[in-house]
Amino acid sequence: MSRYFNDQEVELLAPVGNFEIFKSVINSGADAVYLGGKIFNMRMHRKDFNFTNFELEEAIQIAHSLGKKVYITVNNLLSSDDLLQAEEYFRYLDRIQPDALIVQDMSVIKLIKDLGLNLNVHSSVMMNVHNFDTIEKLQKLGVTRVVMPRELDLNTVKQLSSKTDMEFEYFVHGDMCVAHGAQCMYSGMLFGKSGSRGLCMKPCRWSYKINKGGEEYNTSFPMAVKDMYMYENIPELIEAGIVSFKIEGRMRDTDYLVDLVNSYSDSIDRYIEDPINYDRKKDSIKLYESRKRDFSTAYAFGNPGLLNINERYEGTGKLYSTGKVFSSPMDEFEIKEERVEHVKAILETHNKINNKAELSVKVNSYESAMVAIEEGVDKVYLSGEVFKPNLPFNKKEIIDIAKNKKNSKVYLGMPRMMSEGDLSKYNHLLRNNKLGIDGLLVTSLGNISKFDDLGLELIGDYSLNIYNRISADFYKNQGLSLAAISCESPVKNTKDILIGSSLPLEIIVHGSPVVMYMSHDIYENTKVLEKTKNVERKYMDKDVLLLVDDKGNEHPIYIDNAGKNHMLLSKELCYMPILKELSELGAKCFRIEACNYDNDTLRKIIKSYKKAIDNLELCKEIFNEFDYNCSGFTLGAMQFD
Repeated sequence: MSRYFNDQEVELLAPVGNFEIFKSVINSGADAVYLGGKIFNMRMHRKDFNFTNFELEEAIQIAHSLGKKVYITVNNLLSSDDLLQAEEYFRYLDRIQPDALIVQDMSVIKLIKDLGLNLNVHSSVMMNVHNFDTIEKLQKLGVTRVVMPRELDLNTVKQLSSKTDMEFEYFVHGDMCVAHGAQCMYSGMLFGKSGSRGLCMKPCRWSYKINKGGEEYNTSFPMAVKDMYMYENIPELIEAGIVSFKIEGRMRDTDYLVDLVNSYSDSIDRYIEDPINYDRKKDSIKLYESRKRDFSTAYAFGNPGLLNINERYEGTGKLYSTGKVFSSPMDEFEIKEERVEHVKAILETHNKINNKAELSVKVNSYESAMVAIEEGVDKVYLSGEVFKPNLPFNKKEIIDIAKNKKNSKVYLGMPRMMSEGDLSKYNHLLRNNKLGIDGLLVTSLGNISKFDDLGLELIGDYSLNIYNRISADFYKNQGLSLAAISCESPVKNTKDILIGSSLPLEIIVHGSPVVMYMSHDIYENTKVLEKTKNVERKYMDKDVLLLVDDKGNEHPIYIDNAGKNHMLLSKELCYMPILKELSELGAKCFRIEACNYDNDTLRKIIKSYKKAIDNLELCKEIFNEFDYNCSGFTLGAMQFD
């Protein structure tokens, strides 16, 4: 089954959650379906969903007999334990020959190549692909289609599609996330259930009030976005070069999906048949009346702002087939002695490495960089996304920091989401100036590909989501000398990565890594809503916006100079109690995420970690002496087995 408009293929791609739903949807107006096996996919909450190996094989046979395609989702991060099953599973998939695998983890691409398998690969939306350099690199790695990010507008997609023959897929309907793909770590750090591993507990859909400057704004669900709705924009999708129109909904039931798919199918056919006399709105009322949430075109035509926020059925449990919401607000776990001893026992190794880890610090300002240098840290990372009110590092500051770096090394960081314009600016700065820096802190494959010829050391930031040794080895082969392990990696998995990786690894051991990275601007609420009352706040930075959940926990939201919002943990991440064990496993570098610290606090923390690294027997004593203003300490994902 194929459709074409001006020789461009147009595919309607439908979701199916289990084999019974598949049997109906495959006979609807879909050209292709995507589905998951019982392992390795992004919809793992329901045991009655997903496909057995036998069902996968039968589904492919049925679809192919109808001239339709099947894409199998292998789109979660693979743990070290997952790797034990991966080779057998991929060999099975190679035998039954789906039309493609949808992939997030770079270890999957490496395994497929190393095993010599004939499997077509599409990059998941979770790869967060925003620029041509990343697309070009993926194409060289054998990827044939990119699922475009939900934050990318159609005009930008059109510009990218004009430069490449890579196929583009775009979400046209269904449940959307407020955070960038694979850049939300809060579920994994709070519940031990990673959103990048198909187990997201949806903390973005909790109820929150806003506290800005001690004044409360009466919001309801300020991060709960509406469902995507592009039914009335088929012409614009085709014009942008989108090959595959993707409907979200692998947790949805049969009747809902079949009706939805047939409406989109009819709309595409009518446009192809008669684009001049095309009726955009034929089924729009029917779709509106059967909606779960309210509708939005999201970022397809620019940043929608607060118009993208939903309240229909939020918090009621009416959204999902199970009739349940995924989670309720809870306190981030405090560090407890009993849990620390449990974690230390897991990290214990008979093959202790005589290792003195380096200390790195990511900073938000020139002054903080100089504090880090004065205190003798090994690596200073100049953040690529500077929180306001500070301005981005300018050329003069970068050169001056590098000139005065003493025994430290200085690395210029990149933004997590790099547009073509961002890459152009960095390219000009780096290629036309002698900055004196030692290297770059890179955030994506595109960064590596663009700047690997500069002779600068390349270090991978935690946005790369390195979750297993094969992924780490992949990035070593791409030219990285060091990379941060995913902040969502639990204790046993972290141990396995440290032992198995050929790439030297960095661990974020203290501070506030960004647990939710958004193009959505939560600060916009304070410009349109009235203040309801004055309220107390505990958080040390009195100007930053706080999201306060129903249990009273304060979640700081920083905004950078490009308008991106960065949500931090309520408590401080702290691995001081387990620093000795991580060092003995061979961790190359310990990082302090310090972009939200004042300089006095930063100096105290650096001194503490330098003291601990010099004498790891003092870690417990040093931890007990921490006395700066914060809401407490947590082990984050490391407290989970």
